[in-house]
Amino acid sequence: MNKAELIDAIASGADISKVKAGEVIDAFVSTVTSALKNGDTVTLVGFGSFTTAERAARTGRNPATGEEIQIAASTSPKFKPGKQLKDAVAKK
Repeated sequence: MNKAELIDAIASGADISKVKAGEVIDAFVSTVTSALKNGDTVTLVGFGSFTTAERAARTGRNPATGEEIQIAASTSPKFKPGKQLKDAVAKK
């Protein structure tokens, strides 16, 4: 499902216009991004949690040359699905 299909599904499910549904999705993504930038966790009970994880600096290898390179420390976003989402997706 791409963004346009998601907008269509939300517009139909919530009985709102596609424009409003698009604005809602954009606001959601912007809000979650902003919260993660500030180091916060976004938890949607039953759906899951958006968090960040710190990755330490490390030494890696260039696969083409075998040369050692330094990989800088970074922060990356993570998503942990909630129990209801896991149960809904699990094949039974």
